[in-house]
Amino acid sequence: MEDEAIVGLNAGMNGPVAADAGRVRDVRASLTFIRPSAVKPVFESAACTGGAPRLFFATEDHTVTIHDLRRAGLAPALDREGFELRSCASQVVDFYDDATITRVYYPEIESFLTERLGACRVVVFDVTRRSDAESGASNADGARQPARRVHVDYTQKSGPQRVRDVLGAGEAERFARAGARIVQLNVWRPIHGPVLRSPLAVADAGSIRPESLVATDQIFPDRVGEIYHVAYDSRQRWYYVPRMRSDEVLLIKGWDSLDDGRARFTPHGAFTWALAPPDAPPRESIEVRTLAVFA
Repeated sequence: MEDEAIVGLNAGMNGPVAADAGRVRDVRASLTFIRPSAVKPVFESAACTGGAPRLFFATEDHTVTIHDLRRAGLAPALDREGFELRSCASQVVDFYDDATITRVYYPEIESFLTERLGACRVVVFDVTRRSDAESGASNADGARQPARRVHVDYTQKSGPQRVRDVLGAGEAERFARAGARIVQLNVWRPIHGPVLRSPLAVADAGSIRPESLVATDQIFPDRVGEIYHVAYDSRQRWYYVPRMRSDEVLLIKGWDSLDDGRARFTPHGAFTWALAPPDAPPRESIEVRTLAVFA
């Protein structure tokens, strides 16, 4: 499995998907969804607690089919499903070295997305490491475990606000007047591979009904953000990449400034993989959040 190749299928905003001729290994697994209520949900982020977020809403687990993306016969595209699997090697040896991440990894990702997507500008503005080891993974704002509640990082409200926060109000306004399209993308990579515990499930954005996206206030020490949690719907379609390698990345769309029918919000969340061997090492991953600007 570690030697499976990434096969290029499309260019531009369409992405390659890993493929082989093996049997489909779809799994039945539990995902954690929000339980809708009449009151807007809210939670305190890990940046406030230093560990696990503190929730002020109810969740519920549902067992769903999660399709094996390597064998599903699907070439996912950012504008259709809202995610892509890409081959993307890195020169970084130590993903826990903050200086190396800033000096080497950020430029790698900016160059990779600029070339692959045809963006005129790419900005990396955030990085998070996660581990399902008991102690989590070290970050500047505290230890992080995998995010097991299915969610989208931005909303119709917070996406444009994040653009203003990152680029500055003047630059954001200049791009808006020029009619530029701006896309928020997460680039998710295993620090060590293959991933055998807590893989990431991603939803086909086209299978998510708008009423399933529940806007939720996220409390930070210095601001209040907003994300979408996801309410369960049996029509949702979920995928995962078994044994994902450290030279592979998942591109996950968090928000798109264009609202013309294409994918805009892509839910994702970790789950327990029943096929993992009992002695599997902890899942360690790194994700960077980016803005891609298209003139």
